[in-house]
Amino acid sequence: MDDLLLLHGTIVTVDAERRIIEDGAIAISGDRIVDIGSASDLEPRHQRKKIVDCRGKLIIPGLIDAHGHAGHALIRSIATDTNSLWMRIVTPMYYHYATRDYWYADGLVGGLERLRAGVTTGVSIISSMPRSDDPVFAINHAKAYGEIGLREIICVGPAGLPWPHRVTRWETGQPVRHDVTFEEMIEGAEATIEAINGSADGRINVFLTPFTIVPSLDPSNPTTPDLAVNLTENDRMQARRVRETARKWGVRIHSDAFAGQIRMAFQDKENALLGPDIHLQHCWGISHEEVDILAETGTYVTHAPPGRSTPILDMMSKGVPVAITTDGVSPSRHFDLLQTARLAQFTQHLLHNHDRYLLPPGKVFEMITIDAAKALGMDHEIGSLETGKKADIAIINMRQPHLVPNWMVVHRLVHQVLGSDVDTVIVDGKILMEAGKVLTTDVEQALEFGEREARAMADRAGLKAHMHDPGWGQISRTFREPVVPPAPPV
Repeated sequence: MDDLLLLHGTIVTVDAERRIIEDGAIAISGDRIVDIGSASDLEPRHQRKKIVDCRGKLIIPGLIDAHGHAGHALIRSIATDTNSLWMRIVTPMYYHYATRDYWYADGLVGGLERLRAGVTTGVSIISSMPRSDDPVFAINHAKAYGEIGLREIICVGPAGLPWPHRVTRWETGQPVRHDVTFEEMIEGAEATIEAINGSADGRINVFLTPFTIVPSLDPSNPTTPDLAVNLTENDRMQARRVRETARKWGVRIHSDAFAGQIRMAFQDKENALLGPDIHLQHCWGISHEEVDILAETGTYVTHAPPGRSTPILDMMSKGVPVAITTDGVSPSRHFDLLQTARLAQFTQHLLHNHDRYLLPPGKVFEMITIDAAKALGMDHEIGSLETGKKADIAIINMRQPHLVPNWMVVHRLVHQVLGSDVDTVIVDGKILMEAGKVLTTDVEQALEFGEREARAMADRAGLKAHMHDPGWGQISRTFREPVVPPAPPV
């Protein structure tokens, strides 16, 4: 690995002083930033390093996507026009028709999409709801990210109710049905942690992820107070076992939460899945009381726009740390975190608050860099460009019609820059993409592999006849009666 000197770029540091350095430079030795400042100061001090000319370019911290889904890259557009039924359509596909090769292919395709958009750290939940019955699923997905050179946090854990959960495995080439108990899901998650947590020179890590923090409530929508009353035995058992397992392995916890769940979880003072070692996605429709609980417990929240009724400004005003995520990539999302952040700002300005002074560009950019790093417990290593931190960097080509003139750079980042404007990506001091060319992976081969595996899963699920749908929703209509793919034969 060559030591690097990034020279003559405009640097957005996101450091404690929020410095922006014109005609700046960053010196990298090994996997760390060792010097940062003006080009005139650094160039004489680092003459033996390989120079990366950054004239006309913007140097930013690698972006951090703190919530997304493994598997979604290869099912995009399926059931996209039946939003209310989407989970009931795609979750059975993951649980009955995905193979070990599918997860490796999705890791390659999704990882490349994130790389090209300047996302250097991505959270990936295995399936639409976590699947941990076969540790190889997560291992294969992480293998793909490791080969590309990115950071990935793989999320595995117990699926939602009912338990046991019916799954189908294809290791023999034929479908084999199996009922997986809650404890078997925990065992699979532990096997994943043991196998890959801290692997790839520390770039791959594992979080423990139950589907939601209170499994007895609606897992995808707010629950009203008359229905969200008391924790059940299953609710308390899940919280206790997740807490025990996280302590045993020293890992963090990530989950979804919606209105009613936070207030109910807080009833279990000993094991509630709330606190500074946890980040919760969504939090749609939560009450003022639940915002106060998040603030009191120091729980992190991650938000994907439009987010329906997520009160992100109320949470932020109470001191709840909030980051922006893609929730990528299905049914119709993407891993372009800059465009997602722009949508988050837009929805707050025009749909919820009608005030353009709220959520200014600088804060929005923090929410996909340093704030996201804090949500992952990694802000001591990534999320800003500072001496001593990991050299995770995205370089943006500003010499383009929609980005000239190169001024008010934070505004430009949030308002106009696209993921496709990313020119060069560095992770752990290694150049993964340079001048738009991926250096670590054969892109065409990876995409062809992804195409084959996606079509093979669709074929297993009986969707082959619908893959050339001209856009009138044939696949979605197929699933209305019944709304889930049929289970494979035993």
